[in-house]
Amino acid sequence: MNKARLKNQLSSLALSMFRKDFFGIYHGSLSAKTDTSRFIINTKEAVFDDIDENHLIELYFKKDYRWKQASIDADIHQNIYSHISEAKFACFSMPQFTTAYSLEHNMIIPKDYFGYTEIGAIEIVDTKQFEDWYDRAQSEIVLYFQTKQTNIMVIRGYGVYAYSRDMHEMAKKLAILEKSCRLLMLSDSTSLCDYD
Repeated sequence: MNKARLKNQLSSLALSMFRKDFFGIYHGSLSAKTDTSRFIINTKEAVFDDIDENHLIELYFKKDYRWKQASIDADIHQNIYSHISEAKFACFSMPQFTTAYSLEHNMIIPKDYFGYTEIGAIEIVDTKQFEDWYDRAQSEIVLYFQTKQTNIMVIRGYGVYAYSRDMHEMAKKLAILEKSCRLLMLSDSTSLCDYD
């Protein structure tokens, strides 16, 4: 595996996702599994529209001093890679329409063609409380992926975790999900206007 090329691909994807407002300047995480017990992830100082070699770090599953520089989501990504063999890429993003839609709904049921055919209905998971979410997230996210046999998890008011064997497929599904949620919100607002 060419790690320099992989880092360039992660940088390009981070910029694309930032431009689509899936990542904030410092908010989000993106990683790639490089070996059976290693992965590359953004550092906690990474600015997603300008990720370079200095903002991506390779971590071993066994924690060492490098983990202090890594994204706050590193434990979650490591747990995904440890327990889900087909996971080669993972990310946490906060696409604005998906996250906003999650605040008022329990399911995302796309009404558009691509959403319906590519992703289908997706449950919105309620964390119940945010205070201890990061303590629970590491195990709850992997458990959800395994029990629901899915690779996308929408968390109410928080964002979306996703993994895939293919980086572009993961990005495509996230983009379709976001577009579907935007269309659902526009449809809802149009319906409200009809009653005025």
